[in-house]
Amino acid sequence: MTALHILWRDEHMVAVYKPAGWLVHRTGLDAGETRFVMQTLRDQIGQRVYPVHRLDKGTCGVLVMALHSDAARALAQAFEHQRTHKRYLALVRGWMPDSAEVDHALRPDDAPPDAPVQEAHTRFRCLARLELNESVDARHATTRASLVEAVPTTGRRHQIRRHLKYLAHPILGDATHGKGPLNRWWAQQLGQTRLWLHAQSLAVPHPVSGEMLTLACDGEALQANVPDAADWLRLQQRWPWVVVQPGALSRRD
Repeated sequence: MTALHILWRDEHMVAVYKPAGWLVHRTGLDAGETRFVMQTLRDQIGQRVYPVHRLDKGTCGVLVMALHSDAARALAQAFEHQRTHKRYLALVRGWMPDSAEVDHALRPDDAPPDAPVQEAHTRFRCLARLELNESVDARHATTRASLVEAVPTTGRRHQIRRHLKYLAHPILGDATHGKGPLNRWWAQQLGQTRLWLHAQSLAVPHPVSGEMLTLACDGEALQANVPDAADWLRLQQRWPWVVVQPGALSRRD
């Protein structure tokens, strides 16, 4: 079994890089999966770990776990009371506006139609845009994409994916909220099928000291150790992106 890349660790908590395609823990909804962060990390460090938040199976990036029950309680409360700050990177369809803010309530995916909606808010910032002289959709002569920073201020399930669909800029590789033909075309260009959503950084109060820790998972720092993270570097290097936010990304031709 592949070892997980540890980003930060002390006696109370540990942060790891969760690869795309891994589940955080076992679930009956995906009985055929064999890669689980909890079990792999437990065996890797030789002690029990406690989940305090989650990332979707398809999402890669920073994942925090507690190393004892008191730390788990403190961290879970920090997430519940929105004392954390999350930043994601997404590759999306089309050209996003320079910035966007979505305040659009969501009903849980598996809830009945009459279930109450929950407040959901996300801020978006376009980092770079790309236009390729190939047509996937007969209505358009070219194919466009954007690299986008997403900052959710609430923690609803699939919130970023659903809010980007709401903006008509679904994440590439999103089989649920995107377009199948476009996803398949991009999978051919990129050489793989995956959800292009990366949990790039997480700021969370330490469960004992309360000190705010910023745990980052940037591709340039991890490319030698985590091939999955290097996907984002290759993505930026392959095509002539036009930078929207100066300093956010380096243009590579």
